[in-house]
Amino acid sequence: MALRFYNTLSQQLEAFSPARENIVRMYTCGPTVYDFAHIGNFRTFTFVDILRKVLRANDFVLDHVMNITDVDDKIIRNAVAQHKALEEYTAAYTKAFLEDCSLLRLERPERLVPATEHIDDMVKAIERLAAGNHTYTSDGSVYFRISTFPGYGKLSHNDFSGNIAGARVDVDEYEKADARDFALWKAPKEGEPAWQTEIGPGRPGWHIECSVMAIKYLGETLDLHAGGVDLIFPHHENEIAQSESLTGKPFARFWLHCEFLMVEGQKMSKSLGNYFTLRDVLAKGYTPEAIRYLLASVPYRKQLNFTFDGLKSAATAIERLRNFKLRLETERYPEGRNETVEARTEAAAAAFRDSLNEDLNTAEALGAIFEYVRDANSAMDSGEFRAGNAAGALDLLRRFDDIFDVLDPTVQTNQTADSEVEAMIAERAAAKKARNFARADQIREQLLEQGIILEDTKSGVRWKRK
Repeated sequence: MALRFYNTLSQQLEAFSPARENIVRMYTCGPTVYDFAHIGNFRTFTFVDILRKVLRANDFVLDHVMNITDVDDKIIRNAVAQHKALEEYTAAYTKAFLEDCSLLRLERPERLVPATEHIDDMVKAIERLAAGNHTYTSDGSVYFRISTFPGYGKLSHNDFSGNIAGARVDVDEYEKADARDFALWKAPKEGEPAWQTEIGPGRPGWHIECSVMAIKYLGETLDLHAGGVDLIFPHHENEIAQSESLTGKPFARFWLHCEFLMVEGQKMSKSLGNYFTLRDVLAKGYTPEAIRYLLASVPYRKQLNFTFDGLKSAATAIERLRNFKLRLETERYPEGRNETVEARTEAAAAAFRDSLNEDLNTAEALGAIFEYVRDANSAMDSGEFRAGNAAGALDLLRRFDDIFDVLDPTVQTNQTADSEVEAMIAERAAAKKARNFARADQIREQLLEQGIILEDTKSGVRWKRK
């Protein structure tokens, strides 16, 4: 099945392929590093990770740019309040974000670009917009005049005809359908950091940052631009206005947007006590794999209800897959190959691939895998599974984990090495042979305390980490 995405711009499912060669030129909105990222943020970043992996599974090469917003209203407010330099304040949260991404096994984009390293590029872009009569200056700030861009509203599908407010807005984020001229360059307030430039002292507005960095690294028309639904308006709408006013060309061919995350059925907010960073959830004892699985389990265009029962179910699902993999690797099966089982494996692989290629339907893809695991386990129990079927089943699990990446347990600090586990299992076997069952039980308990579970089977001892 051809790869298809729902394009926010056209409001239709469309077959996807890059415009040039085999390279997907993709831009995704990264974090604003004013605090630790919360699980709602990571729902979007996990969607982007799944997107990357599905594109690569379709044999595309990625040129993916993600910004780090390290200057905006919130950052300046917090840095000033804490009497810290902008660079010092944002460095700590940038580092924390990248650490959190590693824990969730999110791939690093090909280019990670901080806004503050591109101020000169932004100033030049604003000068070009001014030359095209798209801007005006007021009190030292430069604003984009949206009345000069007739296509304003085509992404959010809001009809702004006859409803262009003509008023200015200085804040980066504002209410939907409130069409106002937005700041490209902000004059400094007392005590705020500022850059001295050809257009005066100040700092960039949020929207111009993404346009400039996307065009600089990926060209005038991107293949794909992605982010959360909260960015459709005003951020992405404003990106289109200023980018297409600069180039006269479409800014992005495909726009993909990830829906909101709810917590226990409610919108996440600090006032409700249901606001969680990734670190908060990890501190409650949940594994990064379970969090990643839950965040990826619901298709990106559907709201995800994040619950702690859901995390427990995610951990159970992962354990079922790990047990199946362990069974494939350690049990002995009759020689030969059962063609019926092999056909079932191939059908599951096709269903898994086709589900992901149909607008990243992760729920349907997971369903295909778990139905297969049920059928394969039944074939093993009845003696129909053959040694020659194991390679295909393991390859299917590999394809699954190439996308979802949850089968390998996270390595804990001071974790017992595999070689040490094997040595203790050998010592336990020797103790049992010598009929020293007390010592054998003691070793089992020691390993259990270290998170190692032993299973005595007909084929020998199997072990796994909790």
